[in-house]
Amino acid sequence: MGSATSELPTRRTPLADAAETGLKIVVVGGFGVGKTTLVRSVSEIRPLNTEEVMTQAGQGVDETKGVESKTTTTVAFDFGRISLNQRMVLYLFGAPGQERFWFVWDRLFSGTLGAVVLVDTRRMEDSWYAIDRLEHHRTPFVVAVNRFDDDDARFSLEEIRQALALGEHVPMIDCDARLRSSAKEVLICLVDHLYALARSQEGTP
Repeated sequence: MGSATSELPTRRTPLADAAETGLKIVVVGGFGVGKTTLVRSVSEIRPLNTEEVMTQAGQGVDETKGVESKTTTTVAFDFGRISLNQRMVLYLFGAPGQERFWFVWDRLFSGTLGAVVLVDTRRMEDSWYAIDRLEHHRTPFVVAVNRFDDDDARFSLEEIRQALALGEHVPMIDCDARLRSSAKEVLICLVDHLYALARSQEGTP
């Protein structure tokens, strides 16, 4: 992405004593879409990540078209935490994007309340697997379009919805994964979606 700096908090916030609800959220998407960046920008603790320097061993295996400048990659998962309020805490898990690490995904999905599918419109086809796996697990999700500075196409959210064959029931939102405020809006969008689903199920006989 461009040169914008992440809005990292100046202090790492301790978990509030009143916190009583912990929700597991998974951030998924293609290789180089910005999952590690999103977890890092929004986490109130120093995020755990398993990024390693990319080597020649990955050449011909990892598809780097569109992300040629990427020099590191997640090989297990990222982990961060954010408190939405005094009682509700989100635990964030960023899944690895390369196909050779997809076997990790099903385990990460265990116990997950909801997910964020991060989309790069320059590599839209990389989003299919994430959406398919979430639908297979019947995991609610929202789609966040990470807008890159060098993306000249600038597809609208409705165009992206049609390209991904997503129903109107799936919320979509623009974001800049580098910015804490933007990443937090994505998580709030997901929580609102989960709340709406829970309310609708309560009203179902």
